[in-house]
Amino acid sequence: MKIAILNGPNLNLLGRREPEIYGNLTFEDYFKTLQQQFPTISFIYFQSNIEGELINKLHEVGFTYDGIILNAGAYTHTSIGIGDAIKGINTPVIEVHISNTFSREEFRHQSYISPNAKGVIIGFGLKSYELAVHSFL
Repeated sequence: MKIAILNGPNLNLLGRREPEIYGNLTFEDYFKTLQQQFPTISFIYFQSNIEGELINKLHEVGFTYDGIILNAGAYTHTSIGIGDAIKGINTPVIEVHISNTFSREEFRHQSYISPNAKGVIIGFGLKSYELAVHSFL
């Protein structure tokens, strides 16, 4: 099984950015743990602060992978293009968020990803990614 994990803007700052919301662990360190936890799954990880690069990666893996776990960060609430890219691919996408977006600013309550995603996992910290992996098993 092949699963792609795609992270959007500012998630490269995990471990340093607002640790009270996002924790102290970098995603790269967490990714190693995830790979150890699921040794039979072939994972790739991609992070970009650039919307078009995320769309290009969705197009690249969206016809050959078994699943995509996407935390589009702030693009969740603004990017019709990412929503359309998900609609245009075959691979199912699970939308994840580390924090509970509904307990934060009102603009974070809107998602252009959710209508095109297989499911949404919100607010379980980095464990949100693990729960998303389980949804593909």
